[in-house]
Parts: sequence; structure tokens; C-alpha cells
Amino acid sequence: MLLKTLSRYASLVRFSHTIFAMPFALVGFVYALCTTDNDFTLKLLVQILLAMVTARNTAMGFNRYADRKIDALNPRTKNREIPSGVISPRNALAFVIVNALLFMGVALWINPLAFYLSPVALIVLIGYSYTKRFTAWCHIVLGVALGIAPVGAYIAVTGHFAVFPMLLAGLVITWCSGFDIIYALQDVEFDRQQALHSVPARFGVRGGIVVSILLHAITVYAVVLAGLDYGCGTLYWIGAAVFIGLLIFQHAIVKPSDLSRIGLAFGTVNGIASLCYAAFTIADLCLK
Repeated sequence: MLLKTLSRYASLVRFSHTIFAMPFALVGFVYALCTTDNDFTLKLLVQILLAMVTARNTAMGFNRYADRKIDALNPRTKNREIPSGVISPRNALAFVIVNALLFMGVALWINPLAFYLSPVALIVLIGYSYTKRFTAWCHIVLGVALGIAPVGAYIAVTGHFAVFPMLLAGLVITWCSGFDIIYALQDVEFDRQQALHSVPARFGVRGGIVVSILLHAITVYAVVLAGLDYGCGTLYWIGAAVFIGLLIFQHAIVKPSDLSRIGLAFGTVNGIASLCYAAFTIADLCLK
């Protein structure tokens, strides 16, 4: 019974999508350890992982709660946990509140700066869910919500900011915004009918793809700047090349005339891209 309940809530928050931001949080964590006098502790790693999981549970849980009526009207989302009755709105909201409190508790456990910034993070994480009601640039807000990860992990170790994690945040913001626009291509007509805002709903399928490409061009720039900032080695550039190649690949398989492979581009390709970039960057940092 417990496993079934856990499975339902994991499905509610699409726990598998943690693969997008978590690797970048680990890069921020390792960079902090490799460039400061702080030593690795299992306790700190657990704190960062708990903060990541509870923050994401808060964000995705609230998104599903806030969008429950919209999801019920959309043929693509009507079978999600809340509209289908698998999880009640009240229980979903309770889940969000518990995770938000746990996130702030973990932040306090980490260090004072992390705690002071935790309400700001929660505002971004929760506020994203309402942005598509008034702006086509809601994708950027989602990117910011995910871009917090590497900066937060660095702060957890050091208690202050640094340039490299901020460049990673810029990378994540533009990368996630770009692939979220690709994902939104599925709902262009529905969003227009419901007066919801997105880049594809505003500019059309072709325009949405163009904006996504432009954002990913900025991502490539951030990848290069990040590598140059810390004087990276060969392994970093290998990971960067794989990451950039996968960005190009997803744009090659999603075309205005063929949107059938959006699922592959959104989930699989970007998940592999995140893991590859993080693995090679962490290896490069550890070997320097």
C-alpha cells in the first residue's frame, strides 16, 4: 500500500524529470569542493539532495494542483493524477505544504544564507505555475526555477556566490526554457482556446521553434563561458561537445511539419545531455 502511494506521488511530480536539474546541482557541489577549502562530507551531499528533491516536489506538486482544472480539459493531460481522481486536490496541496516546509528546514540545516534565500526560491518555484496565465515567457520562469540548482548547491557548500555557478544557472535557464518551448508545441491550439500563454501559442509552431533555437544558442555561449571561467580541461570540452550535439539533434528531429518526436526530444535527449555534461565536467574538475 505504501509503495503504491509513493508511486502515485512520484508520478504526480514526474520524479524522473529530476534528471534535468540534479546533475547541474552536483556540478555546483563538486566545483565548490574543488575550488575552496571545504571538505566533502556525506552529510552535506545528503542535505543538497534533500533540498533538491523537496524543492522540486513543491514546484511540481503545486503546478499540478494549480493546473488541475486546466488539465481536466486538455485531452493530453486529463489522465493526470488529480483530474483522474487518483490523488485528491486536498492531498496534493498537503503534499506541497509538507515539502515546502521540509525544504526550508533543510535550508536552515545547511547554512544561514541558504535559509534566507529559501523563501525567494519558493516564490519562483510556486509562482511559475501562474505565469502562463499572463505571459508567453513563462518558459523563462521555469528555466529560472531549475537554474537555481547549481547556485544553491554551491551556496550550500561555501555560504556565498561565485561566477561559475551563476554561468551554470544561465546555461540551465536558457536550455530548459528552450526545451520547454518544444514541449509546449503540443498544446498550441488548446492554449489559444483557453486563453493561456506560451511562446508557441503567441508565435505559432514555427515561431516557437525559432525562439527555442535562439535560446539554445545562448546556452551554447554559456557552456563555453563556463568552461573558460574555470580554465577547464579536455574532458570538459568533450562533455560540452556532446551536450551541444544533443541540442542540435533535438532540433533536427522536431520540425514544424513533424512534431511526433517531441517526447523523445523533451525527455530522453535532454536527460542524456544533462547527464553527459555533468559527468564530464565533474570528472574534469576532479582531475584538475
